[in-house]
Amino acid sequence: SIGLDLLLRSYHKVQRGINPKLTIDGILFTMVDFRTNNDRSIVQSMRETVGQRIRVFNTVIPFSVRAAESNVECKSIFAYDKNGKVAQAYEDLTKEVLDLEPRKKDRSRNDGLR
Repeated sequence: SIGLDLLLRSYHKVQRGINPKLTIDGILFTMVDFRTNNDRSIVQSMRETVGQRIRVFNTVIPFSVRAAESNVECKSIFAYDKNGKVAQAYEDLTKEVLDLEPRKKDRSRNDGLR
């Protein structure tokens, strides 16, 4: 997609010019309505094409009226609809992100605490 290409160009410019340590952990699809052929097609196409170069998270954040309502109420999705499909998807994403790199069991502490 053109939008993703522009974003990746900006990313590379920032990485080269300002922050060489900048990395992309992955692409997250949000507000996806799997009831539509268009959304299903876009997700599948992006996984097949971009997924070769950049991680595409398995978790997809679905479209939900409840999520939009939570925004209007100025509440997190967890405060507004903690048992809903969007809150569950964000919990799944959290687990997926935490599993990106194996955690080191014996981290050395350099905070002065022993």
